[in-house]
Amino acid sequence: MAHAQQAHRRRFDTVLVANRGEIAVRVIATLRRLGIRTVAVYSDADADSAHVAAADTAVRVGPAAATESYLSVERMLEAARTSGAQAVHPGYGFLSESAAFAEACDREGLVFIGPSAEAIASMGDKIRAKRTVEAAGVPLVPGSSSPGDSDERLAATALDVGLPVLFKPAAGGGGKGMRLVHSPDELEEAIAAARRESRAAFGDDTLFVERFVTRPRHIEVQVLGDSHGNVVHLGERECSLQRRHQKIVEEAPSPLLDPPTRERIGEAAVRAARAVGYVGAGTVEFIVSADAPEEFFFMEMNTRLQVEHPVTEMVTTVGRDGAEASGGERRDPPNGLDLVEWQVRVAEGEPLPFGQHELGTSGHAVEARIYAEDPARGFLPTGGEVLRVHEPSGPGVRVDSGVRAGDRIGSDYDPMLAKIVGWGRTRSEALRRLDDALSETVLLGVETNTTFLRALLEHPSVREGELDTGLVERELEGLLTGGPSAPPDHVLVTAALLRLSEVEPSGPRADPWESLLGWRMGGRAWLDWSFDVAGERVTVEVRGDSAHAEVRVRRESTSETSPHRARLFRRESTATVELDGHTRRYHYALAGRTVRLASAEGSWALTEHTLLSDAAERSGAADGAVTSPMPGTVLIDKVAPGQRVSAGQALFVVEAMKMEHTVTAPVDGLVTEVFVTAGQAVELEQPLAVVTAQDERPSGE
Repeated sequence: MAHAQQAHRRRFDTVLVANRGEIAVRVIATLRRLGIRTVAVYSDADADSAHVAAADTAVRVGPAAATESYLSVERMLEAARTSGAQAVHPGYGFLSESAAFAEACDREGLVFIGPSAEAIASMGDKIRAKRTVEAAGVPLVPGSSSPGDSDERLAATALDVGLPVLFKPAAGGGGKGMRLVHSPDELEEAIAAARRESRAAFGDDTLFVERFVTRPRHIEVQVLGDSHGNVVHLGERECSLQRRHQKIVEEAPSPLLDPPTRERIGEAAVRAARAVGYVGAGTVEFIVSADAPEEFFFMEMNTRLQVEHPVTEMVTTVGRDGAEASGGERRDPPNGLDLVEWQVRVAEGEPLPFGQHELGTSGHAVEARIYAEDPARGFLPTGGEVLRVHEPSGPGVRVDSGVRAGDRIGSDYDPMLAKIVGWGRTRSEALRRLDDALSETVLLGVETNTTFLRALLEHPSVREGELDTGLVERELEGLLTGGPSAPPDHVLVTAALLRLSEVEPSGPRADPWESLLGWRMGGRAWLDWSFDVAGERVTVEVRGDSAHAEVRVRRESTSETSPHRARLFRRESTATVELDGHTRRYHYALAGRTVRLASAEGSWALTEHTLLSDAAERSGAADGAVTSPMPGTVLIDKVAPGQRVSAGQALFVVEAMKMEHTVTAPVDGLVTEVFVTAGQAVELEQPLAVVTAQDERPSGE
């Protein structure tokens, strides 16, 4: 294999980064530090993206569709040929775990910065992987890993190992094709459903079954191997905070493991990597019961860099016998290993210069993933233009991001935008720093999960380290209601004053006759700005200018008016408001009739109502407007003009970021207009159709 031949040293002058977004930016940064020329690739959707700007040169690889760009082996190889690259770094996702891509790179004379195609194939097939590591003495969850098992055999094995059991696809992960079974009468349908979903997702309906571990915790171990036969581990990460089998928050080290178990699980990960001759950075994943933390079982191996690798980098120390690991007085993260750098150096044929006894950890690191999604709407993907970005900084804070102001977030790729990491001498300090960093994170124009993440970090079980993979789903309702809801008065006042500052005259010789502020011979008039707040109309009345204003907040439901005195100071993209003697600072963006604000308390989008907009909304409500719940592509349209429909009837299926959502009729009635067809791209809340309610149909129908 190619890696067995790389024991000799070579140096890369040019490396192609076969990825996009934050991981491409992160890889490019290390390559540039190493003095290596970088080549980015981009689809039509990413032509102006941050990773393109960060690289020395960039090559277009196709249209927005990933299958025709980032997942195209031939287009990646052509980009490498034309740019003169000697090696390819795949990042994670896309082609990073494609044995076919690794083989194709080898045929082209390109170095694939990762493990061999054989190692990828061995660990990519979960049944083959389990047999391989079992032979190396790595513990497995009791179950079946025979590739030819029939439905009957799978059901019998499930009963043998004892319910509950989990059926999993052999060919892939990400939660697709998985079924949890608690009783014998569920077996037949669960196996059939798992096979269907696995076949659709991976083209392979092979399943295996294993005992379901109660209160499972997801713990993974970072490994690093070279082409000289050296393999070490860099400690473990806890990844138990998940939603729908997708990680949300990760940390290192795990708060669950004691030192003896930590040593044993690390040794098991090294044995698993050695079993396939692993070269490069990889992760061995284990499942551990919170009720029996001394037991751990192999789940799978990810033959690539992980999303959560920064937490390992931030705690890893290198020193004689791990001496630095005991540095309790350290106030900043250690100068740990750069895993991307070591991926490159190992691919160049360099041996690891340290042994296991020289590696240790210092402090604790926690990472949170920022997604373009709306937790309040079932975590549906969001999108739109990024109007403002402000990233946190300071001691113990790291940001990996690929988002800039002006970027347009669409539905073509994974919704993860950035990762925020906090390091501390203790776990509690790391959590506090991460929460502070999230409070300073601003991304206006696109709804994100930042407020949800802060609520999760505040949960008592998270604070105490009492985690398991089902915690988020169990506590979801409380987590969703834990953040700020209706904007308080100070937010509404700030929005109104920003609107006021946009129209008030400026300069020392401003002509009051040209002012739009309601100037009168007797002084200033009251001006109104109305916003919808949690289903209620709230009006902010302002008299004076933005620097010296009398303000009244009037709520429709109570008819009560709250008087205030306020002052606004604007500077670039920040607004400072003094309200009744209290000063607050916001990041803001104005777009059309919408004012977007963000502070440590949360973020808000307030749309001003006008007579015209109110009329349009009343018309839309009467007509039963059908809109897209997320930016994406219309997969299926099941409706035509003139068709009678019932409330709740499926009209469209919209797909975005591997998620499908069925759009239904809001009322019983007649479809009077259809604006889209299957295959068409749509924006968030874009009109799809209009259903006229039955009692509103013209007479004679």
